[in-house]
Amino acid sequence: MLEIQELHKHFGPIQAVRGVSFQVEKGEVLGFLGPNGAGKSTTMRMITGFLPPTSGTARLNGHDITDDAVEAKRQIGYLPENAPAYGDMTVTNFLRFIAEVRGFSGKDRDLRVDAAIEKARLSSVRHQTIGTLSKGYRQRVCFSQAILHDPPVLIMDEPTDGLDPNQKHLVRNMIREMASRKAIVISTHILEEVEAVCSRAIIIANGRIVANGSPAELKARSNLHGAVELTVKQPEEAIYRELSGLPSAARVEQDGPQYTIYPRNPERLFTDVTQLVRQHDWHPTGLKHIEGRLEDVFRELTLGPDTSNRLN
Repeated sequence: MLEIQELHKHFGPIQAVRGVSFQVEKGEVLGFLGPNGAGKSTTMRMITGFLPPTSGTARLNGHDITDDAVEAKRQIGYLPENAPAYGDMTVTNFLRFIAEVRGFSGKDRDLRVDAAIEKARLSSVRHQTIGTLSKGYRQRVCFSQAILHDPPVLIMDEPTDGLDPNQKHLVRNMIREMASRKAIVISTHILEEVEAVCSRAIIIANGRIVANGSPAELKARSNLHGAVELTVKQPEEAIYRELSGLPSAARVEQDGPQYTIYPRNPERLFTDVTQLVRQHDWHPTGLKHIEGRLEDVFRELTLGPDTSNRLN
């Protein structure tokens, strides 16, 4: 549904995006990750036709964003960052206006507006002016305008940034409900967002893609993948010594009563630590197998030496 081919964007001498290519199929929720200034928003603006690329292109349901821009944009629902809307309009009137811009009128317009309000859980505020709404409700109003025409491709830039935990949960549920029917791209720097709703993630740094895989595949690249975390009531030198002596352990780090055992053999380590705990009277209060941390992989891939040409 979405195909990105060698997108480049230069602002004078600054290379904001450098040859980004990827595809998103129906049923996928792609997390587009990167630090501030990595080129995320610039890439999103090129995909949606707000910025012309220096070179390369994007195809949405087969329509080229440069050669067939109007039809390509019909395929997109776009939720930009900071949820822009007309504050003096009511929710209903704003969505009617958006529907008319999209070419709907009469009964079809009203049915689409009602359906979008229902999906975004806005019924209780539909007659309220947007300027009086909380940030969470304003975000959902802009979410509803993005899905009003039932687009096959949905692109969202920081959809839950600044929302409270309840609001985040609601927005993520709305994304999950639509995921099977659309190709969805979420641009974000919030790593928990990726683990919560994304089936795949791309990490971008300095305008280039540096990783592409499922959240589990990316976490497997962490040096904590396969590690074991042991917490005891009372730390002892013997515990550190015994853990360090395991053939399946590469090294052990201690922080008070907590021991983190890094794997030499990830397949054996948890079993070996468990056997040691059973053999000794260490009074464990916690024993956990660690899949890896997306944060560690993100930091390793995005804190490179080339930071001079970053632009978001």
